[in-house]
Amino acid sequence: MQRERAESLAPPFDRFDLSGRVALVTGGTRGLGRAIVRTLALAGADVVVSSRKQEACDDAADEVRAAGRRALAHVCHMGHWDEIDTLVDAAYDEFGRIDVLINNAGLAPTYPNPQGVTEELWDKTLAVNLKGPFRLTSLVGARMIEAGGGSVVNISSIGGVRPTHDILPYAAAKAGLNALTVGFADALGPRVRVNAVMPGPFKTDISRHWNHEAFAERARTFALRRAGEPDELSAAVLYFASDASSFTTGAVLAVDGGAQWCMAGGGDQAAGYTSIYDSKRDWS
Repeated sequence: MQRERAESLAPPFDRFDLSGRVALVTGGTRGLGRAIVRTLALAGADVVVSSRKQEACDDAADEVRAAGRRALAHVCHMGHWDEIDTLVDAAYDEFGRIDVLINNAGLAPTYPNPQGVTEELWDKTLAVNLKGPFRLTSLVGARMIEAGGGSVVNISSIGGVRPTHDILPYAAAKAGLNALTVGFADALGPRVRVNAVMPGPFKTDISRHWNHEAFAERARTFALRRAGEPDELSAAVLYFASDASSFTTGAVLAVDGGAQWCMAGGGDQAAGYTSIYDSKRDWS
């Protein structure tokens, strides 16, 4: 049995090949999402790029085409279910299938303190980070089952398991996304695999708004003592998207350089704790 299984496997590097497959990436025009789009295209996938700005979608789609793959640029606000329905229809009208779904769009507005979190901020944060991925996975997952299989990768955050006082709505949404990962792995199995990646701090366009002195001090407590590069995250996404992870589902993988085990910034430290974030955080 084991020998038969081994003989049926493709060579290791070939198992990462996405040629002939279609990937849909939300929040795919900036930061980690853009790196994911680029990596999937280089691995051979055609890509549907989605975010809230058409010009940004067009630019990312052009990069996919430059890599020799087909692309569709489609605007979608992940907090609006009607727009998600339209996105799915457009993707299937263009390509006839979605083999890989990457739920990456994210939003984490700042606030002065928990009492300063407005209902609007709470609802918007939960809508983009949790409600949208639920709806999109529900729609695409059902079609993946009909087509015989697929892979869903949720981009969560170490904030979902190691929250600090300055990201409470975001952390709650990402904890919920981790739960959806396990739940959808059960609901969509055995044909569709669902996994999640929990990034720590990464160097993207968003990192320009960090309080760099505060980050440098905190990074000293990380196991790897630095922020990650976007391609270090997209490589993990490729693993989950491809046949290399054929026996992996319901997994939630931290890709954080050991950051989740650093000081949380709570307890007696809270009064003197400085957030590394200076302004609104919007990954979509």
